[in-house]
Amino acid sequence: MYANYHTHTARCKHAGGTEREYIECAIKAGMKVLGFSDHAPQIFGTDYVSGIRMLPEEAPEYVATLQALKKEYKNDIDIHIGFEAEYYPEIFDKLKSLCRQNGIEYLILGQHSIETDGTPDIPWCSAETTDSGRLTLYVDRVIEALSTGYFSYLAHPDIFHFVGDEKIYRKEMERLCVAAKSMNVPLEYNLLGVYGNRYYPADRFFDIVKDVQNDVIIGCDAHSPNALSDTVELQEKSREKLEKAGLNVLNILPFRKI
Repeated sequence: MYANYHTHTARCKHAGGTEREYIECAIKAGMKVLGFSDHAPQIFGTDYVSGIRMLPEEAPEYVATLQALKKEYKNDIDIHIGFEAEYYPEIFDKLKSLCRQNGIEYLILGQHSIETDGTPDIPWCSAETTDSGRLTLYVDRVIEALSTGYFSYLAHPDIFHFVGDEKIYRKEMERLCVAAKSMNVPLEYNLLGVYGNRYYPADRFFDIVKDVQNDVIIGCDAHSPNALSDTVELQEKSREKLEKAGLNVLNILPFRKI
């Protein structure tokens, strides 16, 4: 695996390891490019504090730490600094400003919820549902996000855990895939889902990806350093599987300007 652009840090409160450890493990795995994309610090405008992302005031230190390591390891690996973010339209301008102020290079879209964090009894996209209306809302939100032109790829595009009518699932996810292709936005094959035995990446989704012929990018979604170095065989097998299915797997991610 030449590159990974989906890497977290301990600042998100549910990952472990130091940035240096991630970098060392990426080098051990033979990677030439490592992008850090910890969960973006959203500016909610309320007293709500998220338990799954860094605080806005932590962003400068996040960037400074990685910039220093980028210089230190410049002869060994190319380091990039980004965020994984949900698209919440009402506060997206605040996120863009924070990214620009801190020199964030890229955003990947990880739409873990449709409603903004802090909404009472928020239903996460990972919760099983037969509600086709919510599936439509998820696809609408993702397409709206990608249409902004700021997201370089779509992480775990099949995270919405729909267990209802398969015809509806295919219709909505085909709509998502067609929109992503029209905007040249790659879709992620998420390795955390593979080694974590999750319900994604889902064959039924990637059957649609094959039909639409979207570009695919493999993402480790690393929440620990060894997720980079101990999954080399899995990385290779995943690429082989996707290429055998006739999919175009990208090595390098073109960044979209924030």
